[in-house]
Amino acid sequence: MLGAGLPSTAGINLKIFHVLLLSPPVDTLNSKSTTPPLRSPTTTTIPPLQISLVSCGSRLLVRFGGRFLSKNATTNTPHPLHFRLNFQQLSSSPLRTFTSSPQSRAKAKKNKNMPPKKAAKEEKILLGRPGNNLKSGIVGLANVGKSTLFQAITKCPLGNPANYPYATIDPEESRVIVPDERYDWLCEHYKPKSRVPAHLTIYDIAGLTKGASTGAGLGNAFLSHIRAVDAIFQVVRCFDDADIIHVEGDVDPIRDLEIIADELRIKDTEFVEKALENLVKQTKRGGQSLEMKKMKEEQAIVEKVLACLQAGKDVRKGEWGNKDVEVINGLLLLTAKPVIYVVNLSEKDYVRQKNKHLPKVFKWVQENSPGDMIIPLSVSYEERLSKLEEAEAKAEEEKTGAKSALGKLVINMRKELNLGSFFTCGEDEVRQWTIRNGTKAPQAAGVIHTDFEKTFIQAVMFKYADLVELGNEADVKAKGKVQTKGKDYVVEDGDILHFKAGAAKN
Repeated sequence: MLGAGLPSTAGINLKIFHVLLLSPPVDTLNSKSTTPPLRSPTTTTIPPLQISLVSCGSRLLVRFGGRFLSKNATTNTPHPLHFRLNFQQLSSSPLRTFTSSPQSRAKAKKNKNMPPKKAAKEEKILLGRPGNNLKSGIVGLANVGKSTLFQAITKCPLGNPANYPYATIDPEESRVIVPDERYDWLCEHYKPKSRVPAHLTIYDIAGLTKGASTGAGLGNAFLSHIRAVDAIFQVVRCFDDADIIHVEGDVDPIRDLEIIADELRIKDTEFVEKALENLVKQTKRGGQSLEMKKMKEEQAIVEKVLACLQAGKDVRKGEWGNKDVEVINGLLLLTAKPVIYVVNLSEKDYVRQKNKHLPKVFKWVQENSPGDMIIPLSVSYEERLSKLEEAEAKAEEEKTGAKSALGKLVINMRKELNLGSFFTCGEDEVRQWTIRNGTKAPQAAGVIHTDFEKTFIQAVMFKYADLVELGNEADVKAKGKVQTKGKDYVVEDGDILHFKAGAAKN
């Protein structure tokens, strides 16, 4: 009989299976029976029951109230609440739980109507070294204007511009102020005692030459200097000047571009081949350990990287997943670094915005490094402007109609490095802090002080645009634009933040 004798208070929905009662109902039990009742021999009510169905082939065991019910050990008679269940569709299903309580049934109904949870979006890992203190290097053949550009952009006498190859041997380093109108406005608004802008670190790296990957012209040392930076300004000479020698004999920007690309790729190939050789030696030992499995996965990724390089493609232009990127970042490859092509024109060509080599350079970059930025400028013009006072430099720009491109270089290199900023503001100090885009609030607090990340409580945030629109912090707060953010908040470029943190243990 289907569900025969089952007390009405149990409220069990048996639509999905057949129940065959093996013994009389509870209320018909003989009081002399040795079978222990659920509550008492006379009761006919059963409290809300939790029933777990455990598949055992075509049979199911029924568990009430957290314990399995089975045959009585003394009389070998079935317990009155022990059912044999003929489960039509669910005999092969995993453990399922049914409940008779109204509250649980309501909860189950609510859960049934809820939409499925969205899968957590995997954060994409970026090529390159993690962190916010990233460096860029000025790279190119000898005598293309690298050291002169370094002096102009850093406004310092470091570097050694000279009309002969390898005038620079050891790399020079300097920090450049990042031009930002938001920072300038905030300083004017708060009039703080201290002002601290964001900076970008730039290196002047000695010129390469054909055969640098094999050691020509101190090439191995110079390539190691490139490996130490996170991004590349590649200077390409597109001006003719008989007084300035060219290491290849004449001006040919396409040839120069190909020399640099080939030398970096050859060095990367050599490096990856050695890494792969070491991995193959280790994986030949065999084994099923997790370490061996991980090593084999790494070997497969390194093989893909090598195939990319051998196909004449830079690593930064490959299609890589997060696991691939983790391995690539450990290799510190030259062709994995972002590149901005700096096209060095004569002052005359830059002012009139016309150059015979420029279209060829644009075409080459589009075909060989699609998506990479090209910034034309005149290093000689920038050098001249850098030696003038600010007012004089602006007057010269108005006179020639040609704006300095140095600020554009710095701003776009920060974008290539995926760097952004947040601000801390007050009467004492306005400071622009550098972070990687995608940084969460605790890690942003850690840029100020490492203890702030460990003891982070919350961030109070408002937008720069809201402050500009409303005029002051009081009105920003009155309009409800001040927000409190927790640990999962991803800081956006231009946020104005105030962090709250607990006391450090030490």
